[in-house]
Amino acid sequence: MKTVVPQTLRKLGHAAAVAVGAGLVFGASAAHADTTLYVGAYGGSFEQMLKKDVIPGFERANPGTKVVIVPGDSTTTLAKLQAQKGKAGMDVVFLDDGPMYQAIQMGFCGKLADAPVYQDLYDIAKFKNGNAVAAGLIATGIAYNTRLFQAKGWPAPTSWKELSDPKYKGKLVMPSIKNTYGLHALLVESKLNGGSDTNIDPGFKEMEKIAPNVLSFDPSPGKIAELFQADEVAIAVWGNGRVQALRQQGIPVEFVYPKEGAVALGMGMCAVDKSANDALAQKFIQTILSPQTQAILAESQGVAPSNKKTQLSMSVAARVPSPAQIDKLVRVDWDVVNAKRADWTQRWNRQIER
Repeated sequence: MKTVVPQTLRKLGHAAAVAVGAGLVFGASAAHADTTLYVGAYGGSFEQMLKKDVIPGFERANPGTKVVIVPGDSTTTLAKLQAQKGKAGMDVVFLDDGPMYQAIQMGFCGKLADAPVYQDLYDIAKFKNGNAVAAGLIATGIAYNTRLFQAKGWPAPTSWKELSDPKYKGKLVMPSIKNTYGLHALLVESKLNGGSDTNIDPGFKEMEKIAPNVLSFDPSPGKIAELFQADEVAIAVWGNGRVQALRQQGIPVEFVYPKEGAVALGMGMCAVDKSANDALAQKFIQTILSPQTQAILAESQGVAPSNKKTQLSMSVAARVPSPAQIDKLVRVDWDVVNAKRADWTQRWNRQIER
């Protein structure tokens, strides 16, 4: 049925016309219900999964609601939060755990509302002070091109230390430390070479050895997919969920949990403080944490569920970090790391990514 909006309503402006027009069709109860929820989320396959498998059901359960995705990686979304401070903007954001702790420290995340679903989460999924929660858990490790490795007769990689092997010269993707995967690699290389989160020098020294192997520091999923598909890259520092997304595109790539340990990455989400749509933002977060949505995330994105009650098929469970693997993941002290990250980034730009 086509809605005809009277000529006089056009003078009210687009938003008013839409609201009144909706009332003509659905009745007065819907006239005040046109609400847009802006969600800052990862792009690529994650954005498509939300649009296809999550948002339609959420909009049906909340009549009059429209969810709009604002795509971007964690660095971009955090920058948008800084730009919109004190103004209307995003209502919910997804950020990797490191940037999420920064967002919390900057006061961008409001408190999570009480809900039964929070009692069903693993402790590792809960952020300090109740300002954020992990939608899922990811492992940062090594991705490798199975087709290229087979052609070269190379064994599958097993260790972080292999990244400096000269045979990978010009065949490695190492995301910049502006990206969580790249930062994880720096921290691991530091610890493996006698350093720590507070003594990062050994990590930079090792990265100087690895740098000649790097073809690209670009963390763009699309760019990395192209490089793997064209056999231009043999190996990369990447997350298990991103590797699964590549495999779903038919790209011959496998994920490895290095013997020294993969690194834990929490896919954080929070309701933006002082959002005009806070109640709806809280509902959206709780929907993401429901066992049904958690199963969709696991199947589509390769993330381990945060909700203990999530039921996965055997095939999906085999593709995500198991509870036993999660227990072995290397944890990052983000309070320490975030305090030094800006200085490390400047140093990285001078010494590594030149």
